[in-house]
Amino acid sequence: MDEVLLRSLIPGVIGVLVRRGADFAAAEDAVQDALVEAVRVWPDDPPRDPKGWLVTVAWRRFLDATRAEASRRRREEAVEEEPAPGPVAGGDDTLHLYFLCAHPSLTPSSAVALTLRAVGGLTTRQIARAYLVPEATMAQRISRAKRTVSGVRFERPGDVSTVLRVLYLVFNEGYSGDVDLAAEAIRLTRQLAAAIDHPEVAGLLALMLLHHARRAARTAPDGSLVPLAEQDRGRWDTAAIAEGVRILQAALARDRLGEYQAQAAVAALHADAPTAAETDWVQIVEWYDELARLTQSPVVRLNRAVAVGEADGPRAGLAALAEVDGSLPRYAAVSAYLHERDGDPETAARLYAEAARKAQNAAERDHLTRQAARLNSRR
Repeated sequence: MDEVLLRSLIPGVIGVLVRRGADFAAAEDAVQDALVEAVRVWPDDPPRDPKGWLVTVAWRRFLDATRAEASRRRREEAVEEEPAPGPVAGGDDTLHLYFLCAHPSLTPSSAVALTLRAVGGLTTRQIARAYLVPEATMAQRISRAKRTVSGVRFERPGDVSTVLRVLYLVFNEGYSGDVDLAAEAIRLTRQLAAAIDHPEVAGLLALMLLHHARRAARTAPDGSLVPLAEQDRGRWDTAAIAEGVRILQAALARDRLGEYQAQAAVAALHADAPTAAETDWVQIVEWYDELARLTQSPVVRLNRAVAVGEADGPRAGLAALAEVDGSLPRYAAVSAYLHERDGDPETAARLYAEAARKAQNAAERDHLTRQAARLNSRR
């Protein structure tokens, strides 16, 4: 079975069923049933037209379900007008499904799960494993999301920024289980970039590629985190970096700056530096200034404080940090780093320990704990 082919066909097949009159939830269920049938039949009898085969089987599953519902009479015309099996007209319904899955009435977690299911073609089990939750919990989440968007129709293009936020959330989930969500987010964002000409879509794709290029160097053999300054840059994916920079430059040339382009510019400056010491921190501070103007985000100001500390010294970084909300998750870790660079290991050790207690995952907690232990051992 060619799983990549199957997953690439799903948006188009769902789109055909929706155009024929199925609501989103019923169409998605019918396509999942058709995929199960494909797994059973295709290895011994592969179809000449895979998409047409899936449409035919999914439409029959939809009609079977329709006949069993109390609304049989209201849908009788759709049953009688069943299209004859045959070639399916070409068309890309992926963009429509992106906007449907990123509907503003959905919570971010539901939008992400629905996008991975309907557009990404992942099973409920795969999504549950990626999020480290029981399959039943994820099934309920997806079911609620499908009910929410049932019957929704889009007469005009949706909100691109909402779609991009969903894809960014998928990417930031990283990877676990048998599904690499970072790679999946890149694949989906490539699809979106092919379907819509928008500089922020290109900016997000560039950002993902530039971050993902450093993935192999982010962890040591024992699984511990490796800070950016200590990473082996020879392990960075230079092809992904080159592609990300090329996409970013084309987007910036359109002079319609957005937050994802600005974030990608910061990532590109890190990727461009042969060594950590050669990083152009002055330019990075300037890009964080742009980001702060675009987003008004306290997290951006927190990251800017680190950049200021590198560009102008730790005292300047601490002064910038004093203007940031101290309740932010990484505030204590940033403060610890800047105090250590400023020659105050006692305060830094205390802050590293505090940051470890607030860490949101085990790898980060272990890294911060080791930093505190390192400073305490020196004392």
